Amino acid sequence: MNPNDVAPTIAAMTFFVSMVLIFRGAIGKAIARRIEGKAGLDPALSERIEELEHRLAEMEQDRIRMGELEERLDFAERMLATPPERLKEGPR
Repeated sequence: MNPNDVAPTIAAMTFFVSMVLIFRGAIGKAIARRIEGKAGLDPALSERIEELEHRLAEMEQDRIRMGELEERLDFAERMLATPPERLKEGPR
């Protein structure tokens, strides 16, 4: 075996063994949790996200209610703009 062929082989084996040890340790577990979507979020951050999601849901309900109120206002404005004689005639 040629001595020049041994050095790259030893370097490659050392690299692969190092990578296995690194990825089987804490770094590998952290990467696995991140990929699975189970990253350890700060409890305060999780609470803040939950609060913001709740506020967003409330705003969506307020937006729906606002739309309903706008429809009622439009109807009331149309009724007030209609001459009284036409109201007595009834629907056409």
